[in-house]
Amino acid sequence: MGSSDVLQEMALKALENVKNSSIIGLGSGSTVAVFVKALAKHVRDNKLNIKVIPTSLQIKLEAETMGFNIVDDTFIPSLDIVFDGADQIDTKFNMIKGGGGALLKEKVLIHASKHTVILADENKYVNELQRAIPVEVHPYARTYVYERLKKWGAIPTIRSNDKGYPFVTENSNLILDTDFGEINDAVSIEREVKNIAGVMEVGLFTKHASRYYKARKNGNVEVLIP
Repeated sequence: MGSSDVLQEMALKALENVKNSSIIGLGSGSTVAVFVKALAKHVRDNKLNIKVIPTSLQIKLEAETMGFNIVDDTFIPSLDIVFDGADQIDTKFNMIKGGGGALLKEKVLIHASKHTVILADENKYVNELQRAIPVEVHPYARTYVYERLKKWGAIPTIRSNDKGYPFVTENSNLILDTDFGEINDAVSIEREVKNIAGVMEVGLFTKHASRYYKARKNGNVEVLIP
């Protein structure tokens, strides 16, 4: 089964979490884009009345195309559920997110929502987190934060776009993709990096989701509940 088919199967299974009259938060990335299309058909077929809050322009455009009722940030305190992807998930259900640059809004929605559902293929599930952690930084604090991270022994790299220019988030900030090596204490690193003046958000997500969907290459979808 192809990777796109596996993601489609996972998206269809995750629809079991969708209830009528819900306010739904939508994360970012290719997996969420697949889910949005499946959700649109599900809403039409079952004549559901839902509202959505996207975390990125990418997903907002998808939602507009699909005809969703998109609401603004004033609805965030009433969020019922968030559907999102992940870059890595460890055995304790800590995650690294922010590969697409939407980590700040994604974390706001996940912390505000009553429930969170994470969709990821089996390659994203690892024993220990080990990839670089996105750190969203105000441009004014770029050098300061960079040096602070280096003093900790981490290796920060300013994210660039495909033309070599600095990547700028939708919040007009920069991202330092920071290599901490193997992450053994995600909670402490999340807290301490977030406490550096000028850091807007860190791509370590230690608040557990309600459910994690794991798409396997053989087409099976496993549901994990912490």
